[in-house]
Amino acid sequence: MSGSTGERSFADILTSLRYWVIHSITIPSLFIAGWLFVSTGLAYDVFGSPRPNEYFTESRQGIPLRTV
Repeated sequence: MSGSTGERSFADILTSLRYWVIHSITIPSLFIAGWLFVSTGLAYDVFGSPRPNEYFTESRQGIPLRTV
């Protein structure tokens, strides 16, 4: 067995039921979590960016620049 590392072959992993069960749950969950993060507005709060209706107000018609 020279050259064998003891790892499973790629074809063996892809034909495994366990692989498909895990990935059929985790991948859609990541998309749903990302959609909720953006659609609820939490992304604006976490990163401190203004919401689309806050870019131009009555008192401020210029571009809102963030200074540190």
